[in-house]
Amino acid sequence: MKRFCLLLLLFILPTTLFAHTINYQLNKMDDGEVIWKYLLTGFDHIIPYGLDHILFILCVFFLNTNLKQLVLQASMFTLAHSITLGLAMYGVITPPLDVVEPLIAMSIVFLAIENIFFDRVKPWRMMMVFLFGLVHGMGFAGALSELGLPQYAFATSLISFNIGVELGQLTIILIMYFLVAKVFSQKLWYRNRIVIPSSVLIGLIAVYWTIERIFFTS
Repeated sequence: MKRFCLLLLLFILPTTLFAHTINYQLNKMDDGEVIWKYLLTGFDHIIPYGLDHILFILCVFFLNTNLKQLVLQASMFTLAHSITLGLAMYGVITPPLDVVEPLIAMSIVFLAIENIFFDRVKPWRMMMVFLFGLVHGMGFAGALSELGLPQYAFATSLISFNIGVELGQLTIILIMYFLVAKVFSQKLWYRNRIVIPSSVLIGLIAVYWTIERIFFTS
C-alpha cells in the first residue's frame, strides 16, 4: 500500500506544473494534418498535461473496477464535456474561468469523498459524472482557446480534439485496470489499502487546488 501511494504521488507531483498548458502555432494544414494535430492536442491535454482531469478519471476508476462500466462513465464524461466545449468554442456560452477552474477542483473533491464513504457505485454517479463533465468541458474550452481552431476546419479540429481527450481517458482507465484492478481488486484489503488512501490523497490535492483557485488565482 505504501509503495502504491508513493508511486501515485510520484506520478502526480511532476505533472502539476503542466496542467492546462497548451502552446502551439497554427499553420495552414490539410485535413489529415488537422485531424492528427488536434487529436494529439486532445490526448496531450489529458496525458501528461491534464492532471486535474487525470485525477477525476482516477476517482471514477477507484469506485468501480468493472471495465465496461468504467468505459461507459468515461464516455458519458466525454459526451458532457463535448457539449459545453462545442458551445463555448462556437461562442454560444462564455464560461468564466475564475468560476470554472474551482468547480473542476471541487468535482474531484466530491468524487474522492464519495469513494471514501461508499464502497460501490450509487445510482447518482452517472449523473454526477455527466454534470461534472459539463464543467470540465468549459475548462477544456479555456485551454483550447489559447491554441485556437482553424476557421477552415473548425468542426474537424474540434471533433478531433474531443476524440483525443477520450483516447487519453481510456488510456488511463486501461492502464489502471490492467495494472491495479485486475491484479488487486479481488483482495480483501484492496479498498482499505488502495482505494481509500488514494482517494484521500487525491481529495487533499483537489482541496488545495480549490482554495488556490478561489483565493490565489487572479
